[in-house]
Amino acid sequence: MNPLTYIILFGSVVFGALIVKIFKAQSGKRMKLLIAFSGAYLFAITVLHLIPEIYHTKTDGTYIGLFILIGFFLQIILEHFSQGIEHGHAHLHGSVPVSMMIGLCIHAFLEGMPLGDHVHHHHHHTHDALLTGIALHKIPVSIVLLSMFIHNGMKKTYAYALLFLFAIMSPLGAFVSNYISHIGQFYDEIMAIVVGIFLHISTTILFESSEGHHFNTQKMVAIILGAGIALLGMVI
Repeated sequence: MNPLTYIILFGSVVFGALIVKIFKAQSGKRMKLLIAFSGAYLFAITVLHLIPEIYHTKTDGTYIGLFILIGFFLQIILEHFSQGIEHGHAHLHGSVPVSMMIGLCIHAFLEGMPLGDHVHHHHHHTHDALLTGIALHKIPVSIVLLSMFIHNGMKKTYAYALLFLFAIMSPLGAFVSNYISHIGQFYDEIMAIVVGIFLHISTTILFESSEGHHFNTQKMVAIILGAGIALLGMVI
């Protein structure tokens, strides 16, 4: 697999950590705009790239739909443990629950799995759109995660160790799917599960972006920009 895929997946978390270290970023207004942007982009690539690909390669739409549902409800279960960090929530008081990191790491591992190069029908545009979507999503998540650790007085070495664990999970998912040949036979099913996960995360972000059922102008611009860039990716 192209080493650049691993670098981007890992580097997006590092980039988020650098933002926290340099700008002392917290979960403020700018963070909400970044999350809204990434949520809109994630939703758009799911609808424009990922769903059409898996339905194009499988004649049984109900079969694929079943795995999309599995992914959607799996994310609900994972967020019960991760406490919603995937869409910008930060509610940690005291020590980090092991279950929170487990839920977050399983989520990150699964979303990296479709990026393995062993699948013969893996389209270049879909790969790039998926990779970009994951990277854009990981930046605000890593900012929220590290800010939460620091805010709760966690030792920096422990905080960075946990962030490193999170950072390697998506590359590890891509690595495992790339080097275990049998997984390639289930690419569409895996992608469908990831689509369900993305649909849950992105729609949750978009619904939470409306405060009192009203979008403010800045969030609307961020959402339109995120969706517009995803749409632009179809014609480039």
